[in-house]
Amino acid sequence: MTSDTDPRFLRSREAILNAARQLLLDSGPTAVTHARVAERAGVGRATVYRHWPQAEPLLLEAMATVPMPFLAEPTVPTRAWLRRELEALARQLELDDVRAASTTLASTALWDEAMDARRARFAGILTDRLAGALDEAEARGEVTLSLASRNAAALTIGPLYYRSTIEHAPTDPTLIEAAIAALGTWTTSP
Repeated sequence: MTSDTDPRFLRSREAILNAARQLLLDSGPTAVTHARVAERAGVGRATVYRHWPQAEPLLLEAMATVPMPFLAEPTVPTRAWLRRELEALARQLELDDVRAASTTLASTALWDEAMDARRARFAGILTDRLAGALDEAEARGEVTLSLASRNAAALTIGPLYYRSTIEHAPTDPTLIEAAIAALGTWTTSP
């Protein structure tokens, strides 16, 4: 019997993933460590390492099973909502574990089809949510977009990702405001 079909292997893997997911929801990405996951799952630390030799892939898998909160529930005025969402995303990207997980996802996706599918799913959710919110804002007359709404995620989230992963620096509010302003002409105040 291979480890992929061994019921004990599958049970411990599921217990570990459930523990990682719960730690992520309860305490954020920095809580997803081998030691804390092992304790929460009721397994030995060696068992966690056997399934996930590094913490980043475990965090990525746990993140993939948790509903993504970013850009999920747009409010009016859209510009203020978008600023709050981008600020929250920037704060998450400042966390070392989130930075490591997002970088791992991006680089591993180049060679691993499963990771590439996760990357595409994650990007698709963000793009769909932001495009939908901006299309609705444009229909309400809040903004006249200067680009297709489906390009907005690259224009607004891209600089935050660059600042976090390439520069290893926090995103300042002026960068967020510049990204929002570049989307088009806003009829509501900042």
